[in-house]
Amino acid sequence: MLSISSSQRYFFYSGLTDMRKGFDSLCGLVRSEFKMNPLSGDVFIFLSRTKNKIKLLQWQRDGFAIYYKRLERGAFELPLNDEGSAGIISSQQLMLIMEGIKLSSVKKHKRYEQIVV
Repeated sequence: MLSISSSQRYFFYSGLTDMRKGFDSLCGLVRSEFKMNPLSGDVFIFLSRTKNKIKLLQWQRDGFAIYYKRLERGAFELPLNDEGSAGIISSQQLMLIMEGIKLSSVKKHKRYEQIVV
């Protein structure tokens, strides 16, 4: 079961993905594009060319899980960082994306955040 938690890391693939890809092909993208191990437990997020489909891939102790959602109307927003490309996102950003909230319209107040080294 998919659970979105601030204790996990979420990586957004900036390219567009063929949604026919399954577990093995998405793991290949994680290895080749992210240069990461898909067995890490991190969540890897992929968008379709039309941006109305999204897949989340995660290793869950005993196997891979894919969460797949198709919108009947509208599109998912690709979050951009300072350099104009996608990468790691927060659990809050993922929840907003999944709910269809435009990220640029969200105003977040500054809060204290402890940096763990």
